[in-house]
Amino acid sequence: MGNGHYINIEKTGRPLYGDHILIASIILLTGLGFVTLYSSSFAYSERFFKDGLYLFSHQLIMGGGGIVLFILASRIKLELVRNLTKFMVIITIVLCFLTFVPGIGVMKNGAARWIKIGSYTYQPSELVKLVLPLYLAHILDKKQANLDSFFSGILPPVIVTVLFFVLIYMQNNFSTAVLLALNALVVFYFAGVRLRFFFSALLMFLPLSGILILTKEHRLRRVFSFIFPDWEPQGAGFQVRASLLTIISGGFLGKGIGHGTRKIASVPEIHSDFIFSSFAEESGFLGVLLFCLLFAVFAVQGYKAALRKEDMYRRLVAAGIVTSILSQVLLNIAVVAGILPTTGIPLPFFSAGGSSLATTLLSVGLVVNVSRSPRAAESLDDREIGWQGVFEQEYPLNAERSSREGARNVR
Repeated sequence: MGNGHYINIEKTGRPLYGDHILIASIILLTGLGFVTLYSSSFAYSERFFKDGLYLFSHQLIMGGGGIVLFILASRIKLELVRNLTKFMVIITIVLCFLTFVPGIGVMKNGAARWIKIGSYTYQPSELVKLVLPLYLAHILDKKQANLDSFFSGILPPVIVTVLFFVLIYMQNNFSTAVLLALNALVVFYFAGVRLRFFFSALLMFLPLSGILILTKEHRLRRVFSFIFPDWEPQGAGFQVRASLLTIISGGFLGKGIGHGTRKIASVPEIHSDFIFSSFAEESGFLGVLLFCLLFAVFAVQGYKAALRKEDMYRRLVAAGIVTSILSQVLLNIAVVAGILPTTGIPLPFFSAGGSSLATTLLSVGLVVNVSRSPRAAESLDDREIGWQGVFEQEYPLNAERSSREGARNVR
């Protein structure tokens, strides 16, 4: 039976589900995100789109697709995902390049982060947050015996990480590029790379980040506004100051869902990167406590699923995805609370943005997949998987039925 959350399919003959606590935290976070977005985006949608449900309905559609992806990702054989990793990397690189193609790429506020697909836009950098951990899990597991060698073990994954960093940076998405690089270092750590690599990486990364900040005026303005809040009271610092006042106004119990007032016009982008301030205003301290508890449960259960696995690939997949989501949450909250300068990092499960929600649900589906998989990875080169073998069997034959069929075959 394991620890109470797992059922060994080979011993009991019953279906193997995932970690029930992990799944429950994901369901609650998704539902809470929908409710918060509905409340925070209604006034904005009514003002700019003449339809109070515009952003919410878009999120609902993408969320429905994300739920389907979540279910598929939680059931698909990870060996198949692994064999498709190189293809996913190539597709993601192509999508990132398409953001610079006129007529396909979409420019907003000086950033080329989106591509247009029909009436919908998609942000390829969201896909990078999933594909890069999958690639690193694959290549670092494959090169376990060579991790002491920089050129044969460390260099290939470093090259791909740097490539994605450059592509995202060129889209004028510096904060996401930095976050990807830091998350990649965590995956390297879980893989067992020697500490001297991290010291070398930080010695190069920190000065480079400082130089890149100095190359753009809007980044400098954000840093100055963070250090000197009164330097530009109606500029870059206004959003954070308004966010803090909105959070404080929630008090202990909050104003109630749908009854927030400061969200209407006080905080720019309150339905997107600053949605947490709307949630805090309406749910108060108790709601924030629930929010922190749910994400803490998700992180603990996700890392536990990773650390239980003897198979390095599964361990790195779960650890990389959980780290990616958790780092986004921590960075977003730090910005909204005025602890860090303003960035463009959305809040997973909550912020408006269908590409972010769909990719997040797909990602956590893979974490659930790792939590329910009892076996070490097998290479597809060793056995053929047909269409019936793409997904783990939900209802395998029990021991008694198997023995009866075996006896009948013998006769």
